[in-house]
Amino acid sequence: MTFTWWCIIGGAVFITMALSGSILKRLPLTTALVYLGVGFALSVSGSGILQLDLFANVALLEHLAEVAVLIALFSVGLKIRIPLNSNHWWIPVRLAFGSMLITVGLITLVGVLFLKLPIGAAVLLGGILAPTDPALASDVQVEDPTDRDRLRFGLTGEAGLNDSTAFPFVLLGLGLLGLHNLGDWGWQWLAIDVLWGILAGLLTGALLGSLIGRLVVFLRREYKEAVGLDEFLTLGLVALSYGAAVLIHAYGFLAVFAAGLALRQVEVKNAGDQPHEKLREIAKVGKDVEVATHPEHAPAYLAQAILGFNEQLERIAEVAVVILIGGILATTPLPLEVLWFAPLLFFIIRPVSVEIGLIKTSTRTVQRYLTDWFGIRGVSSLYYLMYAIEQGLEPGLARQMAGLTLWVVALSIIVHGISVTPLMKFYERQQRKVKIRVAKPSSSSR
Repeated sequence: MTFTWWCIIGGAVFITMALSGSILKRLPLTTALVYLGVGFALSVSGSGILQLDLFANVALLEHLAEVAVLIALFSVGLKIRIPLNSNHWWIPVRLAFGSMLITVGLITLVGVLFLKLPIGAAVLLGGILAPTDPALASDVQVEDPTDRDRLRFGLTGEAGLNDSTAFPFVLLGLGLLGLHNLGDWGWQWLAIDVLWGILAGLLTGALLGSLIGRLVVFLRREYKEAVGLDEFLTLGLVALSYGAAVLIHAYGFLAVFAAGLALRQVEVKNAGDQPHEKLREIAKVGKDVEVATHPEHAPAYLAQAILGFNEQLERIAEVAVVILIGGILATTPLPLEVLWFAPLLFFIIRPVSVEIGLIKTSTRTVQRYLTDWFGIRGVSSLYYLMYAIEQGLEPGLARQMAGLTLWVVALSIIVHGISVTPLMKFYERQQRKVKIRVAKPSSSSR
């Protein structure tokens, strides 16, 4: 597809979504579902506008998906304003580590027994499909930085963490296929790919996010400097965190998430536990320079400005990648195994892993059930697939993995996209009823 057609299609999609955004919010549709349909329609129309060969464009698709995930992860980190010592973190940590491990194990079992995959390929498939997507799951994530809802926070934190906790299993699968060095008895995989990769990624992002956030706030408060160009600060921190982590063989995805989280924590420590409405007012009151350099308001302004810009970037990246996924689907045959494997993943594997992961937590029944369901697969799975193919997967196996992954992602976008609006409206009604029941005893006691 030529650059001219990219401009025409991109412009038409952006304008259409801007004009119809409020309508879509009332319909059982997500923007990702619309983008997927656009990409598929352009590819099957026979016009030649969107003709993509996945295997001829592996590097391009890998980098596009990588950028989209990085932007989404930074947004996820910025959205979370809950202090790191809060017990709310127990839920996403258990989902991202415990439930993730169970999911990979169950997919591996299914892959070996029923898909007849080699053990390495089955583990690889588990690593590709286990993580939930930070870009496409925005409709079920926290609605504002002060949102403490256990369902939304759990899904948000899980999406931020498990895009990196899945990487060790992708590397383990590649190692079992002879495409990655695991070391004798797997010592290198455990020491470097698991322990070092995760811990160093978290520390790198947290250090850079905290240092840069503190430096900018200090310069603005004390010297009225480093004001404006928050867009450059956003892109710089994402790129620096990712590059620094990869340079030391740590997980860049985790570093970018931690950088966004650390930057928000700088604001939390300075502004305290203020309601979201107050933070938004702070970001809008007065001229930008006045608010940005205000002794009290500077941290909140910085966090809100960066989050606003990054969310716009996230939407643009989502458009590009999901349209491409739709275009690739038109040239990727639907494997018959997907017809039973996708329902198995959505209705059994995900719920079982979540229920086990959330044993003895304070989540209510409706919160657990919705967490079971909203394991949305998307752009991160595309990235891991492209990464694995780039490492030299055997062509026949690569095509099998591509068919399974792409169609599972497409079905996830469709079924979760259709169900998200009615289910979340139902959940909000349930939450209001709970608040009323809680409020009644206190009011009657007066």
